[in-house]
Amino acid sequence: MRCIPLRGRSLLFVTGALVLGLFALQAPFGYADTQSELIDKRKAELEKQLADLETLIERQQSLLSDKRTERVSLERDLEIIDAEIEKARIAIRAQEATIADLEVDIVDKQATILQLTERIDMERTSLARLLQHTAELDQVTLVEMVLSERNFSDFFTEVDDFEAVKTALQESFLTLESLRGSHESARLALERQKEEEGELKELRLLQEERLRAQEGEKEHILRVTKGEEQSYQELIAANERSAAQIRSELFELRGSAAIPLGDAIEYANFASAKTGVRPAFVLGVLKQETRLGEFLGNGSWKVDMHPTRDRPLFPAITSALGVSPDSVPVSAAPSYGWGGAMGPAQFIPSTWACYGGYVHSVYKTCNNRTNLSRDEFYAGPWEYDKNADRLRQLRGKQSPSNPWDNQDAFLASAVYMMDLGAAAGTTAAEREAALRYFAGGNWQNPAYSFYADGVLEHAAYFQKQIDTLKRLSESIGQ
Repeated sequence: MRCIPLRGRSLLFVTGALVLGLFALQAPFGYADTQSELIDKRKAELEKQLADLETLIERQQSLLSDKRTERVSLERDLEIIDAEIEKARIAIRAQEATIADLEVDIVDKQATILQLTERIDMERTSLARLLQHTAELDQVTLVEMVLSERNFSDFFTEVDDFEAVKTALQESFLTLESLRGSHESARLALERQKEEEGELKELRLLQEERLRAQEGEKEHILRVTKGEEQSYQELIAANERSAAQIRSELFELRGSAAIPLGDAIEYANFASAKTGVRPAFVLGVLKQETRLGEFLGNGSWKVDMHPTRDRPLFPAITSALGVSPDSVPVSAAPSYGWGGAMGPAQFIPSTWACYGGYVHSVYKTCNNRTNLSRDEFYAGPWEYDKNADRLRQLRGKQSPSNPWDNQDAFLASAVYMMDLGAAAGTTAAEREAALRYFAGGNWQNPAYSFYADGVLEHAAYFQKQIDTLKRLSESIGQ
């Protein structure tokens, strides 16, 4: 077959070079196969390890649940602390295994992105050559062909080859588009995995701190009571506080000043009445969020906020509230990923949109259910729609919901938890909701159990305070 001249090279040569280039990216075959086998083997080992650890955590959780139904005693509470310590140690091992698994995935994704980048570059080079040759063929008119010394056989061969170039162009465009899509998917997956790895490293540090606190608690109890039941019961009684003490205790919040626990309970009660989510659980979620982020400080929306997912939406939120985007606090970015979370409930703008009434101006939705990429969708433009403001409707407000308003923040957390199933009120439902809130699709991974444990422990503490207030109130009423 006759080849078309192309700056001293043929179309066949260009196509062949591209194919050889793709082979080169995959070579040497034996090495690539060996690397893939090693990665698969390592991942299988880590997943087996995680499954075993999950079984151990479930066993400890069952033991804890059984122990908590027994009568309060020194022996029971020491056994509970021992079980919690062991569970914390297992959770740390699960976090370490998950981090190792993510590191394997990150290396694999980085290699994939590099390979896709090289393939895209090669495809662009091939496409440029095809476009250049198409332009050269377009410059030759029919009259020039007829008046030239070339015979008609050559002319029709040239026309056939021109059609081949156009077909190759179309295929190249499609290939390039597919490669770009794969590259974007791999990039987003890598971004998520790096953020997840960072979160788990932070959780591991907090889990280790919690483990030390539990060991210290056990040591304190034994030192004060000297192992005697009567002394322990006296210690419990001494720790019982008055209603005035409970109400005046400060409830810490992210992004705003601490408030009296009595006020926090009132906000939680209102949120519970609107959603069915237990007040103590709402308080537990907000407490855990404050605990996780207490060292992050204040950030800048122009620096710490995700540039394509959240930053375009933030000015629409502050504009609807009538404030400058530079005048309100957002969380600083941690050592991994992005910050930019708003107010006590720590909603990022892209999540707040579906609770506070913000919709894409063109598609009239807060969720990307379009054919746009994530970045294209969140680029906006955005607008406020009071009819889409779920919190405003629940509160009966005449103004937009505000993530920095304490009552809006409490209600937003409760609505979010209701959407995740926490309104069922069972320990299992609340635990799953907390895990889904923090870990999304990875909620079943035992490495994240620490977050749910923290929420439920805080909730148990606040439930005790709520019950005490109720009991004292009833005794006064009598």
